[in-house]
Amino acid sequence: MDTYRAAAITPGLRRLVEHNGRVQPGERVLVIADYPMADYAPLLAGQVRSVGAHPVVVLIPPSQGDGNEPPPAVAAAMKETDVIFSPVSRSITHTSAMRAALDAGARSILMTHHNDDVLTARSLLVTDFAEQEEKCRRIGRALEGDHQIRVTSPGGTDLTFTAVGRRKPNVLTGRPNPGELAPVPTIEVNVVPLEGTAQGVIVADCSIPYLGIGLLEEPVVCPVEDGFITEVKGGRQADVLRADWEARNDRNCYNVAELGIGLNPEAIPTGVMLEDEGILGTVHFGIGTSLTLGGDLLAPTHYDLLVWAPTVEIDGKPLLRDKELLL
Repeated sequence: MDTYRAAAITPGLRRLVEHNGRVQPGERVLVIADYPMADYAPLLAGQVRSVGAHPVVVLIPPSQGDGNEPPPAVAAAMKETDVIFSPVSRSITHTSAMRAALDAGARSILMTHHNDDVLTARSLLVTDFAEQEEKCRRIGRALEGDHQIRVTSPGGTDLTFTAVGRRKPNVLTGRPNPGELAPVPTIEVNVVPLEGTAQGVIVADCSIPYLGIGLLEEPVVCPVEDGFITEVKGGRQADVLRADWEARNDRNCYNVAELGIGLNPEAIPTGVMLEDEGILGTVHFGIGTSLTLGGDLLAPTHYDLLVWAPTVEIDGKPLLRDKELLL
């Protein structure tokens, strides 16, 4: 990496270590990078060393798809660390290995698909993640317990599902506590629908930041019955998503696994996963694996479908309308 590029992205890496990861002297830190993103690893490890912590860098081949398990030796190391940073081109977030690491008390800073633009973006460098935390916790408390949730949007989304109290909402503040993950610069609160309860239609009209799809040229329409997407309709980008799911030949790929509410006021649509999912004024529906988020289903994929200007209702009472919280 040339000196100019390193100088440009170092402030973002420093902020991830100090502000988001809150890495402390003496902590054990694991940096997992794959080949396409390997050049971030030594700079990140340098920032970890600068605060007196102990980094270990692991370089792995890129997996065949988002949500595939990391190698067993890496999974074992994940359970023995305090903080995980994951600059990878294919997500290892929704995996049994990550779930086990979180259960063992790790804090995880997710860096899937990070690039120089993300590391120098306003949403990372300017967002006061600590200031947004109280709002996130408030929404998380509102979503606790047994509820009927309905999401509608001007684009045509109209989906209802049941949430149950044994599955606590995931409050992703960008500053994880032990046992939590943070897909920085995303700020969001998400909840896992009870399997089989989602009914209606999802109309993604912002982005699908996977499979090279990115920002949407036209809406992708996905009818949902008994918790599973039954059809994928739209143009060229819908064809990409449909072909991927069909090739995997696994019904769980179609599972409605997550409702995520974006809460980062600095995030803008870019087509990059960890920026788009946090946009205030959007929700995303995670489709596929729900295990890492507290659900019961494991699938070979977890893709997010983003929706503009949603209204979210809990038991008939509005929680969110576009960018306005109605608590």
